[in-house]
Order: sequence, then structure tokens, then C-alpha cells
Amino acid sequence: MLRWAVPDDAVGLADVHVASWQEAYRGILPEVYLSGLDRTARARWWRHFVTEGARVHVVEVDGSVVGFCHAGDSIDDGWGEVFAIYVHPSHWGEGHGKELLDAAEAKLAGDSHVRAHLWVLEDNDRGRNFYERQGWRLGKPFRVEEIGGAQVTELRYEKNLPAAL
Repeated sequence: MLRWAVPDDAVGLADVHVASWQEAYRGILPEVYLSGLDRTARARWWRHFVTEGARVHVVEVDGSVVGFCHAGDSIDDGWGEVFAIYVHPSHWGEGHGKELLDAAEAKLAGDSHVRAHLWVLEDNDRGRNFYERQGWRLGKPFRVEEIGGAQVTELRYEKNLPAAL
């Protein structure tokens, strides 16, 4: 079931966030960093974020949050942005990522955005393949960030949104 997150989803959001990072970024980010991700701290952060009004889509299966997506206005004028989209690894391949991304695109189009972008780690082949299957295309900009003590390159993917989503 797709719905908006509520503060009581914080533990589920944190679990998805940590588990997906630990699986998706294994071999990309340092193992010591990934193994040290703190679910309790993430849950506190998510509770605050949602309580303060953040609109986050969640997918729930059998009463548990198994995925989430947060999208909104980009700092790039006129663009929408998918800030985060993650599905618990135990639910990969079940269509929840597509459901979440479709909802994010509809939200952005409903907010009058005609185009959107997102950032993905260059070495995240699974993520990049997923976005490309959903019609997202590699854009020109890239950025180098430090995450967990490692320098990583993030690539920008872009998509034109239908006006009547």
C-alpha cells in the first residue's frame, strides 16, 4: 500500500534506509562506515523530518514500511528533484521502487514541474539501471562528494515529466 509517511513510521524508514545502504553501497562505500550506520539515530532523524512536514511516500507490506521516496522542489530553478528513494533489499524486484518513483513523478508534475532530476552514485549499477528502465537519462553535471570517508562521484539523471500526470 502506497501512502504518505507519518512520524510513527520513523523506525521503519530508518530500517529501510540503513539496510538498503548497507546492501546497495557494499563495495562502493567503506564497510566500516556502512556497518556503523545507526538505526536509532536515523529513526530520530526521520521522526523529526516527517513531524516537521516533510512529504515522504512509503510503501507498506503487511503493516511494515518496505520502501520510501522523498521528492520536491530542487534548488535548480524550475526543476523537481527526487531526493531519496530506497526499498528494503528483502523486497527488491517486487515493483515497489517503480511504484514509489511513479508516485514521486506524479507529485512533482502535480506541483507544476515539467522536468526533474536525481543524483545516483556512479558505481551504483543496480540503481542506474533501474532509473534508465524508468525513462531517466544521464544528464551533464556530476559532482564529487565525500561519504563515509570515501570520495564518490554522483551522476545526475534527468527526466521530462508529462504535464498531466
